[in-house]
Amino acid sequence: MVRFAILATLLATGFSGMSAQTSRYVDSKICATCHREIAAKYARTGMGRSFYKPAASYQPSDTIDDFYHALSDSHYRMSVRNEDYFQRRWQIGPDGKEMNVEELKIDYVIGSGNHGRFYLHRTEQGMLIELPLGWYPEKGGRWGMVPGSDLPQPKTRQFINYKCIFCHNAYPEIASGTDTPGNDPVFPAGLPEGIDCQRCHGPGGEHVKSSGRTGIVNPAKLSAERRMEVCLQCHLETTGGDITAKLQRFNRGTFSYIPGQPLADYAIFFDYAPGRREDRFEGVGGAYQLRKSLCFLESGGQNNQGKLECASCHDPHDVPRGAEAIRHYSSVCLQCHAGKHPAGVVATAADCITCHMPKRRPDDAPHMIFTDHRIRRRPPANPLAEFAERAPEPYRGAVVPYYPWPLPETPENALYRAVAQVGTGNNVAAGMPDLVRLIDEVKPSEPEFYMVLGDGWKSLGKPVDAAAAYRRALQFEPSLGRAMRALAAVEPGSAEEILERAVQVTPDDAQSWFQYGSFTASAEKIRKAIALNPWFRDQYRRLAEVTRSESDLKDALRADPFDDAAWDVGGQIMAEKGKFPEAFFDFERAIRIRPAGQYLYDYALALVRADRFDEAQTQAEIAARTEVTLFEAHELLGGLHARKKELPAAAGEYMAALTLKPELWRAHLRLGMVLASEGDKAGAEVHLRAAAQGDDAAIARQAREALARLGN
Repeated sequence: MVRFAILATLLATGFSGMSAQTSRYVDSKICATCHREIAAKYARTGMGRSFYKPAASYQPSDTIDDFYHALSDSHYRMSVRNEDYFQRRWQIGPDGKEMNVEELKIDYVIGSGNHGRFYLHRTEQGMLIELPLGWYPEKGGRWGMVPGSDLPQPKTRQFINYKCIFCHNAYPEIASGTDTPGNDPVFPAGLPEGIDCQRCHGPGGEHVKSSGRTGIVNPAKLSAERRMEVCLQCHLETTGGDITAKLQRFNRGTFSYIPGQPLADYAIFFDYAPGRREDRFEGVGGAYQLRKSLCFLESGGQNNQGKLECASCHDPHDVPRGAEAIRHYSSVCLQCHAGKHPAGVVATAADCITCHMPKRRPDDAPHMIFTDHRIRRRPPANPLAEFAERAPEPYRGAVVPYYPWPLPETPENALYRAVAQVGTGNNVAAGMPDLVRLIDEVKPSEPEFYMVLGDGWKSLGKPVDAAAAYRRALQFEPSLGRAMRALAAVEPGSAEEILERAVQVTPDDAQSWFQYGSFTASAEKIRKAIALNPWFRDQYRRLAEVTRSESDLKDALRADPFDDAAWDVGGQIMAEKGKFPEAFFDFERAIRIRPAGQYLYDYALALVRADRFDEAQTQAEIAARTEVTLFEAHELLGGLHARKKELPAAAGEYMAALTLKPELWRAHLRLGMVLASEGDKAGAEVHLRAAAQGDDAAIARQAREALARLGN
């Protein structure tokens, strides 16, 4: 009884509070008072070490003075001061000095180190940001960019959402109702450290109160389907890519799933259409790959009720390693496959894993190494061959239900199936008729359905229908800031009024203030947004666009030195101030990151300002080839040719500009003047008259004067 007296004390002082729905969760340290040996073993597993404060595991190898990332021309440093970790990022400016310096404290580490460790900063507002430099255990440990960042544009201000924490940690203590889909992820100052016992066994409050007699989930006593779902809640991800792989039901909070409940009541899982991207191997999909293997399917596992399941091989409380792991996992294989190996190969040598479940590099995270759970007859060639990270190609096509299978035919499930087609823009045109019909039939009360509907109409170029959908969302939740922002974007005539209302209803919503300030070109309102939340990177670029301030430009580039648009704005500002070396440096940075036609055109304009006309012509020609609809580039080329008295070439460029934009009155004026100089009076009159009738008063006046000189 002494043990349970201790439990009662711990419960009184360590109860996790969480929310009304999850108030039965307790501090997982309580579990160890009765289950000390199991808890000690579990603490050494990857799940037990999935999330923690860095000071607790500081090692000298966790620092580096200068990691240079050539693709983004950026430097990183990991350091420790007074037992606090920091990650610093900087670049080298045209003067050889450091620029765009940002150093952030590391508050948490996500990842046990078995596959990698990634570093998180918690902002004053409670948001978690993943920092760009991570650590990988391969070859004794090495540094590299986090998945998705080994590219010319590494991710900055990459916010960790609730779904990330759902799979990488114990449930955090957050206010009730704040973890529903669409809400901004805000976390308390003190987070749990590691996936705890309750993620598999359910909330432990009742179990502790009853002195261990009731109130806990024992997965071994669940049905095969429910038992498998304890693992699938995190390990089923069909893809980490660009579809709605896991669609959490809109009436469920992210941290509301309890083991033993039907997983389908919490979320529906979707996959690419059959025949599309089936050979991919991604780090998130261990159980997904297992469910594709013949071993799983032929054991009767189609609906998680077969002989083979995750627990057939894995004891979540204790993970074997090295030679012991090979013996253990191979012994499971030999329960079915002993004596069935090809002649001449001794199956009882018991290393099934190396060939049939090889270590591989995922397509979406090539610095990491995972076990392929598909259990293949023959391993892929060179599974550990290194390759460069590639930006994912957008997927366009149907999204199909994957789990549960078959998806029960209910109106609600059909509605979610339509949401999956539209939600990430993969199959909008095909999905919208079903989404419209089913919303009308089911009449859901969650505003998220109407947000998806509005986004679908917007992507199809139907702003009136989109506005109606956003207004319906606001009927269910009148203070929904993102609905008001979306409505303002499709109703520009009423946008200022809508956004004024948004900041009145939600005065602490930084994103609404930013959109309000951006729409009205108000530096004061944008600064208000930054004061409320300084971590949204686009705010700084827009502020620099409005103020044309070098100071604001520096803030924009510090916030995101990989923002090509910010570098382009910097080039414009510096050129306006006559600081041409700095301007050209900025334009070249923008073009290096993304060689967009607009940036090349802006660069050409700056070269014209600097009287470097031949270089301007070269950049304008590249701009016109890069972006075939960029009429401005043709207009500029017309002027550059005219300056050199190359009148036929000038006329051709002006005609090209007018083909793209017939109401370009300035081009009509200049083409008319070029044709007049060539002696083509009739042609000149046509374009001068068009310019004289345009809505630009200054251009119209010049055109009338030119016509007068022609005698008309």
